[in-house]
Amino acid sequence: MKKVRTVLGDIVPEEMGFAYSHEHLWANPPATQKDRDLELTRYDASLEELLAFKRAGGKTLVDASTLDYGREAGKLKRMSEESGVHVLATTGFNKHIYFPEWVANESIEQITERLVHDVTIGMDGTDAKAGFLKSGSWYQMIHPLEEKVTRAVARAQLITGAPVWLHTEAGTMGMEMLDILEEEGVDLTKVAVGHSDRNADPYYHLQLAKRGVYVQFDGPGKVKYYPDNVRVELIQNIIRNGFVNQLLISGDMGRQSYLHAYGGGPGFEYIIQKFVPRLLDQGISQEAIDMIFINNPARWLAQFEG
Repeated sequence: MKKVRTVLGDIVPEEMGFAYSHEHLWANPPATQKDRDLELTRYDASLEELLAFKRAGGKTLVDASTLDYGREAGKLKRMSEESGVHVLATTGFNKHIYFPEWVANESIEQITERLVHDVTIGMDGTDAKAGFLKSGSWYQMIHPLEEKVTRAVARAQLITGAPVWLHTEAGTMGMEMLDILEEEGVDLTKVAVGHSDRNADPYYHLQLAKRGVYVQFDGPGKVKYYPDNVRVELIQNIIRNGFVNQLLISGDMGRQSYLHAYGGGPGFEYIIQKFVPRLLDQGISQEAIDMIFINNPARWLAQFEG
């Protein structure tokens, strides 16, 4: 049986329950990022937000903070132990503006070895293993270093079997990143394309889905981009066209100003307490909700031999 790899060890997919497939509990972007609202380094606040997720009915949370984004596996492991929530961590990269110098200096093979170690041995000097691989691109282009690490991620995927998540800047370059993974031999049914709803183009979403990937929306509640009625229509488009089994939804609440415990909002409860009831009210079935938040995350993440 295929297992899901959490920071506390492998579990069967049925244990995951209701899952958020892209969030941040601990993040510390490099100093070159002047917007420190993205820094989540208050342990007690992050733990309280995770506990709020649990109280609302959440059971599994996927943390997407990468090597270049201040990941600390020890913190994630402790939060999972103290909250009773299954937490998954990643290895890989966000986007080239965050990359440490060694990304340019090391070969693709050396970077691949780092990623494989994180998945199979442990991250950041701990025994907590990464449950998925991550790579990303820039707005309307793929930087040469982003292509380099994407190829390393692809090769690590072929070695470990780990699922892959892609950061797309404002929902662009998803198709082009899939081309790189496909060139390297990755099975695209193991790949999720994140931030896809930032590019609120229903045609584009269907083109992604036709390639077999998971299409991830992670903007509910972020009215600064556009209101949730647009997201509901995008979700209905995917369901109507027969791709509900390839849709993932999360909040990507990776800012202090998004999290109640840091003094912001709408918080981790928002999707469960407000967005899901709205989806039901607007004609999306409970069966579809269960597929999106329970079955699909489990199927995407359960890639490890038990």
